[in-house]
Amino acid sequence: MRILDWLREEGSARVRDLSEAFDVSEATIRQDLERLDAEGHITREHGGAYLKTVPHQVETLSLQHSENMEQKIAIAQLAATLVSDSETIILDAGSTTTEVARRLAGRRELTVITNALNIALMLGGVPSVAVHMPGGQFKAPTLSLSGDRSVEYFRDIFAGKLFLATAGVALDTGLTYPSFADLQLKMAMIKAASHVYLVADSSKINRPSFTRLGNLDVVHSFITDDGISDSDAQAFERLGIKVLIAKVLTARAAAEDRRAGRPKP
Repeated sequence: MRILDWLREEGSARVRDLSEAFDVSEATIRQDLERLDAEGHITREHGGAYLKTVPHQVETLSLQHSENMEQKIAIAQLAATLVSDSETIILDAGSTTTEVARRLAGRRELTVITNALNIALMLGGVPSVAVHMPGGQFKAPTLSLSGDRSVEYFRDIFAGKLFLATAGVALDTGLTYPSFADLQLKMAMIKAASHVYLVADSSKINRPSFTRLGNLDVVHSFITDDGISDSDAQAFERLGIKVLIAKVLTARAAAEDRRAGRPKP
């Protein structure tokens, strides 16, 4: 349900705003919220609702989207190899970009600009990494900062690489997201970077979300997992997007080797 996707992105919403966004009556929205409340996803309040998991997420600094983690970890391992010492990069908020951040602690003189509070806390204690954050309004489900102040901040930034998250990517609809809130911020990030790497697992391909950021011409490289079909990979390549495919089984084997203490071959 798109209303639940919206709440998983924003944390809360007013009935009036949902009615306008989805172009349905407020009575219809209330019925949908009643059903989501009965199913245990949300808590209703006067005039709106909020996601039931938000307090726990903020307390534990956990993200809403934890599915397809093997694919996301494989993507992150490949993405991290593209980051060198002494670079300035932007990390978007998201579960895949969080995994990228976990793999950057060994870089020297790295500058990371991020709107994600959990990423800032993860890398902020690493002496060789300088972390910068914008101002803005805190969004609990994504543990991120957003709004006009965040947008203005990135308009004055220049970075070599952006690792961009998305809810959906398709040849016809481009990049799509569950709500309107971060569209301007993501576009400001894109304009601030010389090279845009889209990081998204293959389940998001041809699965459009609610709001559209724009065409795929803003993306230079697409890092995904080996679940992508050959035809989709070729279609992205024909648009001038370099497709980098992370091998999930290879990443799984490497992780098992690390847990077992086995050296690299």
